[in-house]
Amino acid sequence: MANPATFYHSFYLGKRTYVAGAALVLLFIISFYVPALLNVGKAGLAFLCFAILVDVFILYRKKEALQAQRITSPRFSNGDDNKVVLVLNNQYNFIAEAEIIDELPIQFQFGKMLKRIKLQPESETELEYIVKPYERGEYLFGNIVAIVCSPLGLAKRKFSFPAAQTVQVYPSYVQMRRYSLQAVSNDLQETGTKRLRKSGQSVEFEQIKEYVRGDDYRTINWKASARKSQLMVNTYVDEKSQQIICLVDKSRSMKMPFDGLTLLDYAINAALVLSSIGLHKQDKTGLLTFAQKVDSYLPPERKSMQMEAVLETLYRQQTNFADASYEALYAYIRGRVKQRSLLVLFTNFESLYGLQRQMPYLKMIAHYHLLLVVFFENTEVKTLLHSPASNTEEIYIKTIAEKFTLEKRQMVKELQHQGILTLLTTPQQLTVNAINKYLEIKAQQML
Repeated sequence: MANPATFYHSFYLGKRTYVAGAALVLLFIISFYVPALLNVGKAGLAFLCFAILVDVFILYRKKEALQAQRITSPRFSNGDDNKVVLVLNNQYNFIAEAEIIDELPIQFQFGKMLKRIKLQPESETELEYIVKPYERGEYLFGNIVAIVCSPLGLAKRKFSFPAAQTVQVYPSYVQMRRYSLQAVSNDLQETGTKRLRKSGQSVEFEQIKEYVRGDDYRTINWKASARKSQLMVNTYVDEKSQQIICLVDKSRSMKMPFDGLTLLDYAINAALVLSSIGLHKQDKTGLLTFAQKVDSYLPPERKSMQMEAVLETLYRQQTNFADASYEALYAYIRGRVKQRSLLVLFTNFESLYGLQRQMPYLKMIAHYHLLLVVFFENTEVKTLLHSPASNTEEIYIKTIAEKFTLEKRQMVKELQHQGILTLLTTPQQLTVNAINKYLEIKAQQML
């Protein structure tokens, strides 16, 4: 049996007790006019008290009649469905009707998970539910609470199981794994073209060496042969893997939310997937994040731990509400990235003037590297654009929406006019479109 303090905090009367009590009160009221019913009411009250005592005994005769634990991954994937499992072990010898409450992290607005379930006697039951986080960071789960109803439904016992647990929400590694598996099987029809030239299909110069029998005479270097007074040939090796670096803008323009996720989180998820695809395609992948200055830089590598380093770096990124400094970005790239690389810049320009301010720096970056500027269509504006206007105010709003949409198209033309690759996409299609563009660049041997 439970001690008095525990009993006081865990005991509740069931709904049937209140219904029976209300009926007895009514019976006692009627007994003022029909005295013969008084004894019936007293007998009913005595029986109700006795039944409650029996239910209490059944509920409390075992100290640990119910056990519960939470099973979940130590990491959640941001913007994806994540499974949580509650394992409930019922030691009662009757079917227990229970309310199960799991105290959720404060980031989930509904605060708690509540399920009503029937637990089979002396058996284990698994209860699954899905959570979908929209922010990276640490999520703190609380206790698991179970309220078990007695066989007669007159009493309830509350169990509270300490289950505090911290889960880290990382960028969408679920997407990364899905696209990586498709890349391994070369099955990326739904994400982009399959006309991807594999690394090593073209050749690049390695060195000059003496001619030996069997060398291709078309590779003879006549100038070197004249200097050495013997035949010398150029040797070539398969083209080495190229470099791809994701540049993630963390300025205030990336704080705008769409469908729960900010533009920064969409960019982070896409950068993670693109880095993974690049590694599977034998490229070296790197990462750079910036706002007023460059905050993090991972040099392009093909080592086995590169994806873990990218994942950990992206996990820590937050918007700092400052304007982005493309001058600082250019200076950093010029000093640190010596080999010509594909730079995929995830950013957002809301006005043509904002783009023109940064154009000189983008042109200087594109002079040394192949630059792909990825920015976003405003899906809310597109919705307004396609909605019918029924009054003057709505016509005005629709006109403004058309202006914003046209300005985005002008930005694309301005960048293309400067010889800079562009990708204008909705946030929801960012990952797929970024992969498409990357594979297109590889297929056309643009780098």
